Amino acid sequence: MPRTGMMALRKDALVNATIGEIGRAGSLDVTVGQIARAAGVSSALAHHYFGSKDELFLAAMRAILSEFGAEARRELTRATSPRGRVSAIVRASFGGQNFRAEVVAAWLNFYVLAQTQPQAARLLRIYQHRLVSNLTHGLHPLCAEAPGVARTAAALIDGLYIRHALAEAGPPDAAAAIATVEGYLDLALGDAR
Repeated sequence: MPRTGMMALRKDALVNATIGEIGRAGSLDVTVGQIARAAGVSSALAHHYFGSKDELFLAAMRAILSEFGAEARRELTRATSPRGRVSAIVRASFGGQNFRAEVVAAWLNFYVLAQTQPQAARLLRIYQHRLVSNLTHGLHPLCAEAPGVARTAAALIDGLYIRHALAEAGPPDAAAAIATVEGYLDLALGDAR
């Protein structure tokens, strides 16, 4: 296999190992060495590709956000109405690979890192802006308070991730999380569906 192909495979392995190791530890208290071992590469190679643990973690969060974006696009292709568009975003938030225990743990650590790390804060702002924007787009035809309803729904989505990250009740329950957000939206929209 060409060198560039191996580099991409190794980077992907390191990103996936980062998500897995953070998920197992429940925190960023893992070393690049642990991540590299889990990925089957040397620590030196991990440092060569990413430079630091923070950069490696940011690459992992970019991969998680990319997967969320792909899931959202898949869900949105099936939406046939404004309300369907909103539900598609909600389903994407908790569907596919997005609501696994290790991804939920990565999100919790991402929220914490964004408090002190400017690149993480910027990435989090971009995600939050896009989530609210997509929800608002679907909600505009349905209610006069679309931006406020969208911000609340987005906060509820983030809150459910935090709640599941801190719970000791087993794996995240995507169906229950979706039902919670959809229940709020039904109340907020009333008969405007």
